[in-house]
Amino acid sequence: MEITKYLLFADVAETKNFTRSGDNMGYTQPGVSHILKSMENEIGFPLFIRTRQGIELTPNAEVILPIVRRMLSINEQLEQTIASLNGLEIGHLTIASFASTSRIWLPKVINKFQRTYPGIEIELLEGGTDDIVGWINNNYADFGLVSRRHTENLEWIKIADDPLVAVLPEGFVDDDDEIFPISNMHNQPFIIPAEGTDYDVHFALEDSGVVPDERFSSKDDSAIVSMVANNLGLSILPELVVMGNDFKFKSLPLDPPYKRELGIAYRADNSLSPAAKHFIEILQEMICA
Repeated sequence: MEITKYLLFADVAETKNFTRSGDNMGYTQPGVSHILKSMENEIGFPLFIRTRQGIELTPNAEVILPIVRRMLSINEQLEQTIASLNGLEIGHLTIASFASTSRIWLPKVINKFQRTYPGIEIELLEGGTDDIVGWINNNYADFGLVSRRHTENLEWIKIADDPLVAVLPEGFVDDDDEIFPISNMHNQPFIIPAEGTDYDVHFALEDSGVVPDERFSSKDDSAIVSMVANNLGLSILPELVVMGNDFKFKSLPLDPPYKRELGIAYRADNSLSPAAKHFIEILQEMICA
């Protein structure tokens, strides 16, 4: 089976641009057109249509795209397994992650992984919970480093708990305060993580019966911290998010405590590649220790 044309099809489906995909895979724009035209002749229907907005998938192409991505994932696993059996470690690994875990956890894990397996290329995708789950389900990512909440349809390997903390402007509480009652968030100006990015914060508010005065929402954790530091409101965020942040603010543990459970999520019908298994072993060794 010629895998190259399917790789190219999947790449164009993502970039929506023949020239950009050609650059990604080492083809000229006419070369891309030729390969995709050959694939269309083989399968019997067009793959892309041109609109005013650019290139779009045809309805038939939308149907086969998830299957093609699954096939490419299985092919990658096969190549990695064969290489491993031959004493080689080569391949590609795509990891979906929160920005906070990418910033705090992954650099040291990737460093150790690549010293042991230098032939494996790593790609990081960063987003919120809905983004990460979507990338896993659509075979964009081999696995995701994500919160447990809203991943019920995926296989799960727990890594660690990450406490939620109150994020407050400087001077909002006394210097000797050691906790912050979540009930004190009630009716207060509040900056909330955008829907679909962090379900744990939304759950903490709903579970405690607290209804803050939601002034702003953002998908960007740093933007939320910045808004708090500039006295635009209070917030609740995971501890990893606020670690190492340069803005002037105060964070305190919540009372009662809430947390997010972080771990590895992957498709139940998509066994992990050798590279993914190696990476997870190192992650567990370094983070769970």
